[in-house]
Amino acid sequence: MESLNRFKVFAGSKGEALAQGICDELGCQLGNVRVDRFSDGEFCAYFEESVRGKAVYLVQSTCPNSDNLMELLLMIDAAKRASASKVIAVIPYFGWARQDRKDKPRVSIGAKLVANMIQTAGADRVITVDLHADQIQGFFDIPVDHIFGSNVLAPYIASLNLKKLIVASPDVGGSKRASNFAKKLHVMTGHEVPMVICYKNRPNFNQVSEIRVLGDVYGKDVVIVDDMADTAGTLCKAADVMMAGGAKSVRAVVSHGVLSGNACQRIEESVLDELVCTDSLPIDLSRCSKLHVESLAKPFAATIRAIQNHTSVSEANAQ
Repeated sequence: MESLNRFKVFAGSKGEALAQGICDELGCQLGNVRVDRFSDGEFCAYFEESVRGKAVYLVQSTCPNSDNLMELLLMIDAAKRASASKVIAVIPYFGWARQDRKDKPRVSIGAKLVANMIQTAGADRVITVDLHADQIQGFFDIPVDHIFGSNVLAPYIASLNLKKLIVASPDVGGSKRASNFAKKLHVMTGHEVPMVICYKNRPNFNQVSEIRVLGDVYGKDVVIVDDMADTAGTLCKAADVMMAGGAKSVRAVVSHGVLSGNACQRIEESVLDELVCTDSLPIDLSRCSKLHVESLAKPFAATIRAIQNHTSVSEANAQ
């Protein structure tokens, strides 16, 4: 269609592999953008081809360090100044999303600040995956298309044909996410998929002192569902508790494999059968034999196609 010829996809340094997959799905070439760096660490981004009058899709996760966010902001600004008709920020992993509220005195709301920066830079639209909190969509005054990682993760779990499947939420806050995942598996497998919830005590960031399971996992194939694995401490401790409760097997499913510090070693040495995640962030599979990655290229391509053709994004991702 004519509308599909009026756009261009570019990638930042944290989105190259996924952006190429998206272009393969769309049948288009990945655009050329370059980032030059000065000796003091400053850098600038510029496009090596014309984007005048085109919708420009910029694929870049804004994970820390902050260079990745700054790279996206510079690309947005460059596209606007090069007379792109629209600039769409495709942010597979939205960094700083855990700072979504003022949960103690004198603390910043980082997610809101980042949303403001992206809009100020000139983005006309945002496409992202499994925000840490759904309400972050309201931090933007521009359209936000929120894709669900379960669209690619649930089919993989269903393909395993686990006989006594049960879904677990690692904390009370993630119960809605786990419940939706269980419902999706129910539709795919044709079998009722029960759910259990973990209660955890977290004294500090990235630290969990105690986990208890609310529900029966004896003899079950447990799938722990969460939005991200950062240090993987919660997932590994939850897996230990599940196995101690008589679970037959335990695997974890997350949308974002952040995997900071010694997370990969922790997963390798854990009782987890595997950690399944998307490619919202670049992941080196050689770091851990228990990692399995499902690509988001198809849902992102479907979303871009729907936007360009002015059709329903939700219907495109339901197919």
